[in-house]
Amino acid sequence: MPSSRDSRPVYSTDTGRLCPECAQPVAQCRCQALARAAARPAGDGVVRVSREVAGRGGKVVTVVRGLPGSETELAATAKALKAACGSGGTLKDGVLEIQGEQRDKVVAWLQARGLSVKRAGG
Repeated sequence: MPSSRDSRPVYSTDTGRLCPECAQPVAQCRCQALARAAARPAGDGVVRVSREVAGRGGKVVTVVRGLPGSETELAATAKALKAACGSGGTLKDGVLEIQGEQRDKVVAWLQARGLSVKRAGG
């Protein structure tokens, strides 16, 4: 016989699937966002900008690591930075990848916003 402690709703006909942690509707659950934010290390406060080619079929990508902020702030920063560089890119797990050799533009753009920036790698 399960105890009342083990019994919890997992689905509601009004709201759909519920989060197993907080019993809120999955669309309104903040547990996943908090877990993702906690999983990303705080870092040392220095944004590192590097150039990578490996694993991309010979294409050059500018990689930005250590940007501060939440997921929504990072997405807004990524959008503005891609527009400033005039190229595409993506944001994966707090790491921003911008297509092409854009290190000089990226470093200048980030320094203009008051961030501590280092060129990393070759």
